[in-house]
Amino acid sequence: MVYPIDSGLGAYAAGNGLSGTYIPEIWSGKLIEKFYAATVFAAIANTDYEGEISSYGDKVIIRTVPDITINDYEIGKSLNYERPSSGNVELLIDKGKYYGLAINDVEKKQADIDYVSKWAEDASEQMKIKIDTGILADIPSDAGAGNYGTTAGKISGNIDLGATAADGSNAVVIDKTTIVDKMIECGQALTEQDVPQTNRWFVIPAWAASRIKMSELSEASYSGDGVSMKRNGRIGVIDNFEIYVSNNVMSATEGAVKCYSLLFGHKSALTFASQLTENEMIPNPNDFGQLMRGLQVYGYEVIKNESMGHLYAKAA
Repeated sequence: MVYPIDSGLGAYAAGNGLSGTYIPEIWSGKLIEKFYAATVFAAIANTDYEGEISSYGDKVIIRTVPDITINDYEIGKSLNYERPSSGNVELLIDKGKYYGLAINDVEKKQADIDYVSKWAEDASEQMKIKIDTGILADIPSDAGAGNYGTTAGKISGNIDLGATAADGSNAVVIDKTTIVDKMIECGQALTEQDVPQTNRWFVIPAWAASRIKMSELSEASYSGDGVSMKRNGRIGVIDNFEIYVSNNVMSATEGAVKCYSLLFGHKSALTFASQLTENEMIPNPNDFGQLMRGLQVYGYEVIKNESMGHLYAKAA
């Protein structure tokens, strides 16, 4: 994220202030671009319904596809016709985050770096962390039946994906010998829901990523990579899941045990829409300089809960 006309402080040193160097539309685009690139949820969610968002409180209407009935055909028998009807899901843009920066004229003229741009980059990173954390904490409860719990599996009903307990005893124990098998069982749960094999994702905390790297998959012969995970740190794809590591995975302490909700699913499950609706520079009424501020409004919704689940686990 840089200012498009002057990436340094040449205009500042000449006493021109920010007029002529600050183009809100271009700067906003760079902020949003960096914001999406840095987030986990941007990788696991779809933005198919983002539409036109102009302000906090807007909503996007999502039309769902109805299930079509398949009938047996018999010669001479009249055909049955149905009139498909589909409901709508409302994606409400009901959340917002903002940043506000005070820029002092004296400091910016004396600075030897474009610190305003650095501040903007940090604002993007901090906004990402806040929104990521909120989403990853909120959506586990929206997982579809059969995709969580000790009797997961829509068809089999015999997959243990863990559950809450006062002492953490129902959480699945994850170590280097069990983590890959458990992820494969998560894939089974999605397959029993007829979820497509492509565009599947898994979000795990750093400690779980370490268990994968210490497992048999750490060797190139198992991972199919030319270099082992222990050398390059790459996790990649396991059982059609693209693996993402995040420090924002929801956790809870049960007794003395810390348990985590490891999310998995398909990109059709979660939709996200966002817009940086306000981005402006105004004179500081209390000092020499400017105030820079921006408002990002957003909303998200689990629109296909059968395409998402969670593994409730604890480290061995």
